Amino acid sequence: MTEVQHFTTPDGLSIAYTDEGEGLPLIALSGLTRNHRDFDFVAPHLKNVRLIRMDYRGRGQSDRADWSTYTVPAEAGDVLALMAHLGIDKAAFLGTSRGGLISMVIAATQADRVLGVCLNDVGPVVDREGLKVIDGYIGRKPKAATLNEMATIRAQTVNGFEDVPASRWREEAERSYIETDDGLDIRYDPALRESFLAAMNAEMPDLWPLFMALAAKPLAVIRGAGSDVLTAGTAEEMRNRIPEMRYAEVPGRGHAPFLDEPEAVETINAWLDDCR
Repeated sequence: MTEVQHFTTPDGLSIAYTDEGEGLPLIALSGLTRNHRDFDFVAPHLKNVRLIRMDYRGRGQSDRADWSTYTVPAEAGDVLALMAHLGIDKAAFLGTSRGGLISMVIAATQADRVLGVCLNDVGPVVDREGLKVIDGYIGRKPKAATLNEMATIRAQTVNGFEDVPASRWREEAERSYIETDDGLDIRYDPALRESFLAAMNAEMPDLWPLFMALAAKPLAVIRGAGSDVLTAGTAEEMRNRIPEMRYAEVPGRGHAPFLDEPEAVETINAWLDDCR
């Protein structure tokens, strides 16, 4: 397993990250409640890249902070601080869900720092039904007592996923939860729920201008065919607005594909070639 390192943000938080490989700098940004290990499955399939992954503030092995700073702009600032720490002027960005939103913000505000963006199951419209699913679990300790039990529950309840081996659900559970004497616990600050609820209660901003800022860079979009976050209609509109973007729809996957599916691997590596 790649060694986890830390750097300090301008507001004094210790942020965990990994840095491995050589080649094109690729910054991989995970989902809302997730951490850098989300990209364990795709990492072996990436060609000639320097893969950089981070745990957002309040997630994984990074410091917890005031929940009001658990926002896309603050997290984008942490990504830019990591780039400065590593001396990276430009990078390609692979963003899953929340990570895709962060990537769009960086591309729209710091275009000269971005070589290209690949969005995994996220776009400028986030479906409310998908957000309701997140509301059902975010910040709450799971009822499952063990990772094996959680893996079984995930296999039976996660929307849109088919033909996923039991071993994959066990690996996925291990990356999101930790076993304790009192049952499973989450690998992030429970106060993230407060930030999520505040965002849910606020007026949803128009993100299409952020998406259109990606038109000047190599762009790829990957969608789970059964996704309840990136709908088929939104994906179609994205393709209509930027026809030249690379696109893959992964069958038997919901929100979000693991990214080691053949359709995802082929698209990501072709997009990386575009970024070089």
